[in-house]
Amino acid sequence: MLLVHKIQLNPNNKQATYFARACGVSRFAYNWALNEWSQQYEAGRKPNEIELRKQLNHIKAEQFPWMLEVTKVAPQQAIKNLGQAFNRFFKKQGNYPRFKKRGIHDSFRADNGPPKKGENAVVITGKKVKLPRIGWVRMREELRFSGQIMSVTISRRAMRWYAAISVDCDQLPHERKNHGKVGVDLGITVLATLSNGQKYVGPKAHQVLLKQLRRSSRKLSRREKGSQNYKKAVNELSKRHARVADIRGDAMHKLTTALTLNYSQIGIEDLNVRGMAANRKWSRHIMDQSFYEFRRQLSYKAKWYGGELIVVDRFFASSKLCSSCGARKSDLTLKDREWTCPCGMLHDRDVNAAINIEMWMSTVSSTGIDACGAEGADMRTRSSCETMRH
Repeated sequence: MLLVHKIQLNPNNKQATYFARACGVSRFAYNWALNEWSQQYEAGRKPNEIELRKQLNHIKAEQFPWMLEVTKVAPQQAIKNLGQAFNRFFKKQGNYPRFKKRGIHDSFRADNGPPKKGENAVVITGKKVKLPRIGWVRMREELRFSGQIMSVTISRRAMRWYAAISVDCDQLPHERKNHGKVGVDLGITVLATLSNGQKYVGPKAHQVLLKQLRRSSRKLSRREKGSQNYKKAVNELSKRHARVADIRGDAMHKLTTALTLNYSQIGIEDLNVRGMAANRKWSRHIMDQSFYEFRRQLSYKAKWYGGELIVVDRFFASSKLCSSCGARKSDLTLKDREWTCPCGMLHDRDVNAAINIEMWMSTVSSTGIDACGAEGADMRTRSSCETMRH
């Protein structure tokens, strides 16, 4: 299994300059290959990334000698990435590739190819990593995973350099404890409410740091574009946004890892995040909770540890149904955080929804696909789904 550990680097000035130059070479190779791809296609040919890599290798020494100053893997891998982007486009999994811009998602990759003179191209010892053409670079922490190092992707964000180290591991870093199944209800006030009553309040990093973000944004708008003070203001704003993303990502990883390690079956709602974000009143709060990222992380982590993520039907009224008697409260509003059923049961809105999601999971196929929408679902399952909906 391939696992990736992203570690912040502490390069010196010479190493940081090399990283910036390698990112520029990678970006140029990607844009050059995209332009060549378009021209060859318009001329009636069928371009591919293998031929483009050979073509660049043939002309770069004469036309682009500055590309030889960095590792040869940087431009080659950039063209491979373009080929993958076109494959996703042909499969209708993404848009047509676009040209890259300087300073946006700067990165390059160094592969750990066949050992030369008995030593790999990428070597990690403690808090140091050895990269081709640049030598040893300091890291902020040690590599968490043990196994064969496959590649290292160097990237820049908010004027900081990171190394995403891909490792081929024999075993996972944690062991899963089987504690049955659980339903999870997502919300704005409380990020995740479990069917057993536990609640996880999200950090709401954007809301907490919103005042600082606005101050930095106003400072940037008052600077003359292209000046040194403008660049300083850009760096300040990008660092604040990076801090928001780091706080949110740290909390999200801790929560999703805890759920996948402690429960073998996890049920969540199929939320229409894009539609919810269209509400101007709640859009910032909704996006601050990262509902889609929560589902994405649960999906791949459940596969890692042999668990199962079950996505409940989008139109299932989890909040309006009484988890005790099944009665439906049609006049329930967002302001109603608690409500009493005619049967006498007092419900916490989020806990009740999570319990209903857990009860729904028994009507879902073992593949994790909603049985109400799955092709070939038997009539009994479809009937039970419709009954719980209405």
